[in-house]
Amino acid sequence: TGQPTSAHEGGADSAGAIKVEVVKQGEGFVLLRGGVPYTIKGAGVSNSNLENLALHGANSFRNWGVRDIERGLELLDKAEELGLTVAMCLDIGRERLGFDYDNAELVAQQLEAMRKQVLAMKDHPALLLWIIGNEPDLQHTNPKVFNAINDISRMIHEVDGNHPTTTALASSYKPDLARLIGERAPDLDIISMQKYADVVNVPRYIKEANIDQPYLVTEWGTRGHWEVEKTAWGAPIEPNSSEKAKLYQHHYELAISAVPEQIVGSYVFYWGQKQERTPTWYGLFLVDGSETETIDYMHYVWNETWPDNRSPQVGKMVLDGQLSGTDIILEPGSDYEASIIATDPDADALSHRWELMHESQATQVGGDKEVVPDVLDGLVESTGGGSVTVTTPDKPGAYRLFVYVYDGQGNAGYANTPFLVE
Repeated sequence: TGQPTSAHEGGADSAGAIKVEVVKQGEGFVLLRGGVPYTIKGAGVSNSNLENLALHGANSFRNWGVRDIERGLELLDKAEELGLTVAMCLDIGRERLGFDYDNAELVAQQLEAMRKQVLAMKDHPALLLWIIGNEPDLQHTNPKVFNAINDISRMIHEVDGNHPTTTALASSYKPDLARLIGERAPDLDIISMQKYADVVNVPRYIKEANIDQPYLVTEWGTRGHWEVEKTAWGAPIEPNSSEKAKLYQHHYELAISAVPEQIVGSYVFYWGQKQERTPTWYGLFLVDGSETETIDYMHYVWNETWPDNRSPQVGKMVLDGQLSGTDIILEPGSDYEASIIATDPDADALSHRWELMHESQATQVGGDKEVVPDVLDGLVESTGGGSVTVTTPDKPGAYRLFVYVYDGQGNAGYANTPFLVE
């Protein structure tokens, strides 16, 4: 690693920065922050719900890049105020979105743009580490992306002696990829993986790679929409909020906490709300800001105690006497019964909100922005408790029925069922 070229550029001489280093310890590795062991207990966050994150006991969050340096510094200031650290993502070009890593001029311009970001943010005390690119390997064919990542990592080590570097990989970390990164990006301090159902294989990937290096899981969560069963017409079947909480627990216990010697921490996905196939698939919050059962579980992971008030727990939705997850085909312009059973651990009174939407037609990958499908109003009528009458649309097509169950304490459960009108 190069030495700082000046007091201005060199992190080691920076009054504000808190030194973070990766240290070999026994059979594995540990992160030291200010000389003290630091296990990352974090979440992926855009820029909202940070107060909740701190209140629930996390110590860090990661982002996916900043639109401008000023915004990055504001994010770091907010983190410091809340006692959180930031894994700052440098948003590099993606081949799948048209970036050409054979274009040397473009790659050089990108390096200089990243240098400006690093110089502006490197001395902030809330900065923990640098993530160079989010899933740069997703649908890539040009291995030069890893050479470019290595050049950015070397630049960081020259100007910032205080913070380690990583890149967040989408692909399974198999021996071939491990070798490729070892050859083309040896300057990285940590290898980061992003996994959903496949997260359970992370301990095996680490074992098979057989490389003495630290790992970080920069995204992990429920089963991805590409990893679940689909209806006959191709609609992915989404687990309900209670099934998801169990999946997060399963994934954490089998993967994240299974290799403590080499995994220096993790960032759960997603501490917020986003549309990705549905409005509920990945976010741990609803559109209205309600917290869901997975947050209860993450609170337990981070604190070893449950939150004072817990979220409603839901069963499977039933539509026309058929369980969610089966191929439900209904006639147009007809009435059908739907219901959900829900309970509350704190015996809070529950209220229900039902919503009928068109099925998403999105084909995007990698979390790229999706359009929220239209809601069809006036077709769902409550019949009391967790039951409703649904009038199917006159127009044939794919639809999805949602239910949200609220406890009046800021928490909610949810479920949805895809169905076809023909």
